Amino acid sequence: MRLLLRWLVTTVAVAVATGLVPGLRAPGGATAVLVVAAVLGLLNALVRPLLVALSCGLIVVTLGLFYLVLNALLFWLAGWIAQRFGAGFVVDNLWAAFLGSIVVSLVATVFDWLVPEPRD
Repeated sequence: MRLLLRWLVTTVAVAVATGLVPGLRAPGGATAVLVVAAVLGLLNALVRPLLVALSCGLIVVTLGLFYLVLNALLFWLAGWIAQRFGAGFVVDNLWAAFLGSIVVSLVATVFDWLVPEPRD
């Protein structure tokens, strides 16, 4: 249930980013946003740990700011994958991906504040 809720939050966050950030477009509509949210979730689960491990030196040297670059790259990659599969989501450039990833992160953080993790 938590996974489905996280996917819906990411979907809303991507929709908000698409509305706020110039350079992000979803001509495919809600389907495109749903696909990008799913791809972004998969990339964050599968690829992000590898990228963090490979770039741990840069993360330390930049005091964690390199995480923003990693988020932007994963967002850009998610948009590219979704576009290649015909979902109709466009990320114009890395700057749009950077701003979009910040918006998605902020919306997810607000969600985490509002809905705490269930305790066993």
